[in-house]
Amino acid sequence: MKLLSSLSVAGALFVLASCGSNDKPKESTTMSPDNPFSAPSALPFQAADFSKIKNSDFKPALEAGMKQELEEIEKIANNTEAPTFENTLVAMEKSGQLLRRVSCVFGLLSGANTNPELQKLQEEVAPKMAATTDAIYLNSKLYKRVEAIYNQRAQLKLDPESMRLIDFYYKKFEMAGAKLNDADKETLKKLNGEEASLSAKFNNQLMAAAKAGALVVSDKAELAGMSDGEIAAAAVDAKTAKLEGKWMLPLQNTTQQPALQSLSVRATRQKLFDASWNRAERNDSNDTRPTIARIAQIRAEKAKLMGLPNFASLQLQDQMAQKPEAVQHFLEQLIPAATAKARNEAKDIQELIDKQKGGFKLEASDWNFYSEQVRKAKYDIDESQVKPYFELNNVLQNGVFFAATQLYGITFKERTDLPVYQKDVKVFEVFDKDGASMALFYCDYYKRDNKNGGAWMDNMVIQSKMLGTKPVIFNVCNFTKPADGQPALISFSDVTTMFHEFGHGLHGLFASQQYPSLSGTATARDFVEFPSQFNEHWATDPAVFKNYAKHYKTGELMPQALVDKIKKAATFNEGYALTEILAAADLDMQWHTLAPGLPLQDVDKFEAEALKKTHLDLPEVPTRYRSSYFLHIWSNGYSAGYYAYLWTEMLDDDAFQWFKEHGGLTHENGQRFRDMILSRGNTEDLATMFRNFRGSEPNIQPMLENRGLVPEKKK
Repeated sequence: MKLLSSLSVAGALFVLASCGSNDKPKESTTMSPDNPFSAPSALPFQAADFSKIKNSDFKPALEAGMKQELEEIEKIANNTEAPTFENTLVAMEKSGQLLRRVSCVFGLLSGANTNPELQKLQEEVAPKMAATTDAIYLNSKLYKRVEAIYNQRAQLKLDPESMRLIDFYYKKFEMAGAKLNDADKETLKKLNGEEASLSAKFNNQLMAAAKAGALVVSDKAELAGMSDGEIAAAAVDAKTAKLEGKWMLPLQNTTQQPALQSLSVRATRQKLFDASWNRAERNDSNDTRPTIARIAQIRAEKAKLMGLPNFASLQLQDQMAQKPEAVQHFLEQLIPAATAKARNEAKDIQELIDKQKGGFKLEASDWNFYSEQVRKAKYDIDESQVKPYFELNNVLQNGVFFAATQLYGITFKERTDLPVYQKDVKVFEVFDKDGASMALFYCDYYKRDNKNGGAWMDNMVIQSKMLGTKPVIFNVCNFTKPADGQPALISFSDVTTMFHEFGHGLHGLFASQQYPSLSGTATARDFVEFPSQFNEHWATDPAVFKNYAKHYKTGELMPQALVDKIKKAATFNEGYALTEILAAADLDMQWHTLAPGLPLQDVDKFEAEALKKTHLDLPEVPTRYRSSYFLHIWSNGYSAGYYAYLWTEMLDDDAFQWFKEHGGLTHENGQRFRDMILSRGNTEDLATMFRNFRGSEPNIQPMLENRGLVPEKKK
């Protein structure tokens, strides 16, 4: 998963977790003056002081924050003065600062370092947060004030960002149900509360299912093909789980697992694949299918209340795509070419299996192992040859940070004096090109069993000129932690993930907005992945690549012959890669275009029929996420929005084409991108923002070429 980058304050609480303290929550919900959230942190940039935060601090701070915000909102709604931009919208932007403060930290720790006590609190507080949101956006008096300002906006002579804030709030109130009658509002509140509870439940079920689903191996011979370092890490994972003399392969959140590429014992590959595929479908307390079936039904019911045919129609109103039909048309442009290429890739793999006298038909669990062999045969490239050149800390310092310095002039200094929530977390202070201190950046790269799967970015502190706050950003990933004394060698896919998540980070670091609701990554889902995916391109830029692709032992540059092989293999397996993402995006849209009034769906039957309908049911190419462990759409804010990764890939490839046309990696080009995209937040229409930068509407051709789906244009 790449991304969670623009969750709202309320939305962040549906990805909840906790800090790592063993302190148990107290029953009292009264916030004492010494609660660390009672006032802004005294640390630089108001960063959370994890040395003072206990589990027991969250509940009273959250409850006090909700209470305080509702009191502030009531005061705005009941103001007897005529509604103005200042006494209504600016007042709303200034409200809820305590809740924002605690929920940003709670959202971070809930995903990255949870524990049972605060997982319980997560489920408890989710419906309360939903009720708080409803109390704001279903408040008739408040809506009338917002509507009055919206209707007179042309006469207010406000700056563009303030005008955008008016549009933002008006649409948000409408999409939240502000125009419903009182009876329908009450129905909506109940549905929202139930959905919030179920989303929090899903999140906790899935984390527990992934932990329980890890493959445990008793015979080391079953791990043949894995490197000594990987086997040692598996032994450490087993020991941590108190399984002496065994080896454990934890599950990442995608269907395919990293070890499937190297495991030479077919039975072990099948066991690992099955553990992943069935993790949340074991007919136990962690089986997510009843939970998601009801969530889908609730969302359809909400759409009906709004007078819309399905939930996707509701969700997409403020996105670039705007309608489900536009998303479907976009996906249909990709499906035929992607599946055709995947089928050809499957033929190549089957030919290799037959040549080796394997005596079996290719299955999904075999794909990564044999596709790696095909890649070696076609391009003479071996992942074990590549990884020694990608040591994690070197990639960060001399790759990710180096590219940012070359493009934008920013520099980084590690801070070891600031408290962190887990010992592997690192903190960096970020300095602008003029030397001014501008932000803090936290990175948490290693996998843990109390961490959500995937990779994401978010804010610990949101930038706002009005509030006087500068950004505190974090990136979280799930790379395998090496055994003590071993280097953290990562794959090139992991390298790309680091550049991706830092692209989200740059979007937050360069935020320069007046209002927190429009700041940084607070954009539409089908725009927010644009800066992150755009940043991936610099991982392969020659000047950047040669600065970090160095052997961890000798410091020698990756040989040019190996670099050339990586470039030649760039579009290898892209049919598979695109098809698995398309299958997930299509599943998301079909779940969220269900009509209201239908009975609870049989999850597995629905999934099979959905993929068959759109010809994405290739048996050797499983969907990137099954419905039962599709964290993005059931708990992480991407409902009817997973297509955004592909939509924004179109944007980022086209934008990078502009860079290639104008000299590539230069500070001048970086400054233009910073000024016109990265620093703009959600302050103008996003389609207009892109068009102003590119000089034209987005073109899908560069995306098709980069994916190897059509021949590149002749130079």
